[in-house]
Amino acid sequence: MIKTFGGLRIAVAVLAIIYILIPLIVVIPASFTSANYPSFPAEGFSLQWYAKILERPEFLEAFLNSAKFAALAALFSVIFGTLGALGIAKYDIPGKSYITALLTSPLSVPQLVLGIALLMYFTPMMLAGTSTGFLIAHIVICIPYVMRLVLTGLSGFDYNLERAAAILGANPLTVFMKVTLPLIGSAAISGGLFAFLTSFDNVTVSLFMVSPEMRTLPIEIFSQMQDAYNPIVASVSSVVIFISVLLIVILEKIQGVGKVFGGSHHTNG
Repeated sequence: MIKTFGGLRIAVAVLAIIYILIPLIVVIPASFTSANYPSFPAEGFSLQWYAKILERPEFLEAFLNSAKFAALAALFSVIFGTLGALGIAKYDIPGKSYITALLTSPLSVPQLVLGIALLMYFTPMMLAGTSTGFLIAHIVICIPYVMRLVLTGLSGFDYNLERAAAILGANPLTVFMKVTLPLIGSAAISGGLFAFLTSFDNVTVSLFMVSPEMRTLPIEIFSQMQDAYNPIVASVSSVVIFISVLLIVILEKIQGVGKVFGGSHHTNG
């Protein structure tokens, strides 16, 4: 009975993986077609559609916008997420579990609901459709990933090292820079990479935050697919996939992708 249940779990996992990979299996080969229309399997082999990306300024501008906002969102998410994780892990804060649930809630709230809520909240503040509002929205959805990874990194942290440094005369800033940060640095970097990836290819929340003058690459791809789908959309999508895969490989080497979603146990110092 146990073996049967184990085999069923494996079969379900394999089917889920295949289902997730189907878009990649279709999009990437279609981007190399030599035809002037989308085709799968690809007709012939050509890199012409990748070369034509450089001839489309809207894609280049959208790529730069995505990279800029993703880098800023990752930077601020690392700062706020790391400080939040340190406060939760080290101090006995009243209602700590509720604060943690609130700060990580964007992981469980559907992004469509989150996008509508942010739009309703930002509109009276005149932030909807602005660069500032867009950046804040992306920071909100990125911080939970940083917190998860840093909290995981702090789960086995030896607070006696901080106490020893303080006893030897180090001030709190020196203790943080010389002791704490080096030990949780890999977790913070991994959180930053995941935050960059989350922001870079986000569509749902971005749809509610962008303006006609400010478009990101995923939004530009979405718009092109609505107007007239052609192989250049597949090539741009493939570029996004390649970047995402590269960042995930780097993240796996540094920290492990599973730790982003894995639970963590925290103890106070």
